[in-house]
Amino acid sequence: KIVLLALFGLTAGQAVVWYTGQFYTLFFLTQTLKVDAQTANLLIAGSLLIGTPFFLVFGTLSDRIGRKPIIMGGLLLAALTYFPIFKGITHYANPALEAAQATAPVAVVADPVACSVQFDPIGKSKFTSPCDVAKAALVKRGVPYANVTSVGAAGSGARVRVGAIEVQSYGSLGSTAKDDAKRFDAELGAALTAAKYPAKADRAAMNIPMLVVLLTILVLYVTMVYAPIAAMLVEMFPTRIRYTSMSLPYHIGNGWFGGFLPTTAFAIVASTGNIYSGLWYPVVIAVVTLVIGTLFVKETKDVDITADIGP
Repeated sequence: KIVLLALFGLTAGQAVVWYTGQFYTLFFLTQTLKVDAQTANLLIAGSLLIGTPFFLVFGTLSDRIGRKPIIMGGLLLAALTYFPIFKGITHYANPALEAAQATAPVAVVADPVACSVQFDPIGKSKFTSPCDVAKAALVKRGVPYANVTSVGAAGSGARVRVGAIEVQSYGSLGSTAKDDAKRFDAELGAALTAAKYPAKADRAAMNIPMLVVLLTILVLYVTMVYAPIAAMLVEMFPTRIRYTSMSLPYHIGNGWFGGFLPTTAFAIVASTGNIYSGLWYPVVIAVVTLVIGTLFVKETKDVDITADIGP
């Protein structure tokens, strides 16, 4: 029972906040917003440099007021602010993308039956229907889109609508020749360029100070949930089974709930077309952990971890 409480009431939420703040942000900057790798890594490094000392701050604070309030507070703040923070990151990192989305919205027009959930945790699946090809191409370019149900026959294909321009997709239900692939890529690229969707973020247009502020806030959430976690897990279990007991929820929480974050977030984004929709994964997990942790996990700050060692 305590192991399950530690998993669902502590480490699952801690894991998704950690992975979002330190890993998914880099993916979002480079893959979605098309910030060049050097700039993105320097931004993340700067936020880590500023935020890392707060591991000591919140660890020390947890010794005084308790582990649970710090961790639950971090989960609550993350769940409430992830969406506005990531929208702010878009605004300050790639304002041209934000402007293009407002003036020339993109839509994938397809039969929903022909669209797959592009969840591929081991990198072996192939998504080749016209709908999947169209969505993958847009996600790869970091272009947000809406889903529009096709009025044609089921499985008749898919089209990408960029403003008033439509581009016919290709895939297993149509031609898969290399010339068709080149045709689709060229036409889609031309349509996006005409609609002023940027191929990459303009370094000169970025607001670096504000990006560092927002990324540092995300790192602070990481320090809140992570700084007290080791002490709390140690204090939850008796000495004779402590290592095994705390290892299970910690590694399942971080390895599975945290490790699946990028793949799950990508699948959600590819399905919905909303570049922020992948955040629902960490937000939902954080809220579940917040509720279970608040209601059922006991504070451990004053537990004597040597009480059952014996002479």
